[in-house]
Amino acid sequence: MIETDIPGFGKISLKYAVFDYNGTLAIDGELLPGVKDKLSGLSSQIAVHILTADTFGKAAAQLADLPVTLHILQGKNEAFQKLDYINSLGADRVVTFGNGNNDRLMLAAAALGIIVMENEGCSMRSLQAANIGVRSILDGIDLLLQPMRLKATLRF
Repeated sequence: MIETDIPGFGKISLKYAVFDYNGTLAIDGELLPGVKDKLSGLSSQIAVHILTADTFGKAAAQLADLPVTLHILQGKNEAFQKLDYINSLGADRVVTFGNGNNDRLMLAAAALGIIVMENEGCSMRSLQAANIGVRSILDGIDLLLQPMRLKATLRF
């Protein structure tokens, strides 16, 4: 569990990290460099879940040797599927990472929503729904591995 008390923002107790896959952890279905090591380190502190429609059909193979839970979305309404997923975990104990328009609901509902601006960019609706924006997924994961950085960013 990752816990911190942020002046003006409140106390957060995170039990789960839920990641979008393509555009957040991966580009064109391939994990970005350094992501495997960061996810391995993070998984020792918090349960890691990855949600994807698996557009490129590579997610399972790319994540096979990592201690993560992979959930493949089915059909339409991906934004609502992602929201339902984090609600099933208890949104008040979840940090979410995403970049696409279909991530906006989970970013807004989670205890902490982090938008990632990798090569694909990010949806403006999701940007507005997030609590924090980062320039890379590695920077975003580091916020959790070094929670004092969360205080520096979110306090008011």
